[in-house]
Amino acid sequence: MIEPKPAVQPEQSGAAKSKKRRFGGTEAQIRSALKFYKVMAYLTGAMLLLLCAELAARYGFGLSLFAGGTNAVTGQPFGFGFAESEPKGVIGGLNLSVTVLIVHGWMYVVYLISNFRLWSLMRWPFAKLILLALGGVVPLMSFIVEKKFHAQVEAELAANPQASKRY
Repeated sequence: MIEPKPAVQPEQSGAAKSKKRRFGGTEAQIRSALKFYKVMAYLTGAMLLLLCAELAARYGFGLSLFAGGTNAVTGQPFGFGFAESEPKGVIGGLNLSVTVLIVHGWMYVVYLISNFRLWSLMRWPFAKLILLALGGVVPLMSFIVEKKFHAQVEAELAANPQASKRY
């Protein structure tokens, strides 16, 4: 005769209960994503600080950063430096203030890609992706967030060395 078994199994002890951490990639893939994220966090943070300085110069003092061109008032060649934004203080030349805006915008897009790559490999909750993304918007936050999440990734990898072997 077959003995009936209960539908719910009894709780196991704490040692057998611990669950193996599931990563979305190998340790090498996670470390690569972490390195890419770290580089992008520092570059995006530096560009954001430069952008804040440029915006303070433009809206606080009415100046833009130019390279080359001709001084609109004197007609002399203009080398490199700040000039009036409105009316234009420099004719021709490269408006570096606009260049900073464009470069930061595209760098933030690449930063978001690095965030998504790290987030998906670590299989974190969605809230962590939002925190990672905010790091490139708030000045100085990318440096703080990078340090916090870098330590967290290292700790999770060290705590689960067997979990990241997939191949």
